[in-house]
Amino acid sequence: MTGASSFTGYWFARTLQARGHEVVAPLRAHRMSYTGIRGERVADLEKRGVALLDEVPFGSPAFLDLVKKGADVLCHHAARVENYRSLDFDILAALDANTSNAKALFEEAKKSGIRTVIHTGSVFEQGEGCGEHPLRAFSPYGLSKTLTHQLLQYWADHYNFPLSKFVIPNPFGPFEEPRFCDYLLKCWIKGVTATVKTPAYVRDNIHVSLLALAYADFVERKSQFTNPETFGPSGYVETQGVFAERFAREIGSRLNIPTPVELMPQTEFSEP
Repeated sequence: MTGASSFTGYWFARTLQARGHEVVAPLRAHRMSYTGIRGERVADLEKRGVALLDEVPFGSPAFLDLVKKGADVLCHHAARVENYRSLDFDILAALDANTSNAKALFEEAKKSGIRTVIHTGSVFEQGEGCGEHPLRAFSPYGLSKTLTHQLLQYWADHYNFPLSKFVIPNPFGPFEEPRFCDYLLKCWIKGVTATVKTPAYVRDNIHVSLLALAYADFVERKSQFTNPETFGPSGYVETQGVFAERFAREIGSRLNIPTPVELMPQTEFSEP
């Protein structure tokens, strides 16, 4: 599994390992170079028995050597996400990193007896999620994910190799980078009201532990029935305002603290 140091990758690898699978996680850098929340995730995976391989980025000679050794399933979860919210996101650099030596990967995967490849997609991609048609890519990052899967699909088709896709919505939960839920919690712990500036946006929020269970089920199914398939689980499809109020109720009842939320009038709609 590539990308195990990421938020969702950590939960996917952890859940697969807990269900009795042997998970091998090649890392882009040395495990000791990871700091902050990413470092915590890597350290916890090591404690849980996930086999971490240092300095084996996707598509590198070391990675292809690993593919030659074979496995039941190759889970390609890694993706370049730095600056993913920006219109200046480097689409081509991300595509290059996400698909490095893809031709050789599928060639070696077929030779070594790997049953299937599962690529992680995103609702940010063109043609994914729901809404008004055409479903354009959400952002330059979303476009990079679209092109990534298209290129992987090309080489999978060339080698007549089964490629499946697991599409993730908007996960939240423990070990996440500081984002919306982190902001809400910090406000309430400080005893202040959390303000939501974009309450009208509709998002598909799902707890990461449930997403990981769905992923593990998908991997187990595809390891036995390798026919190509696209699967996208869903969580709370609602406005961010409604989700913030839901989150407030659940956190307030668990921590027994006030969780006031103020929904601001939304005037800016730059995102879909």
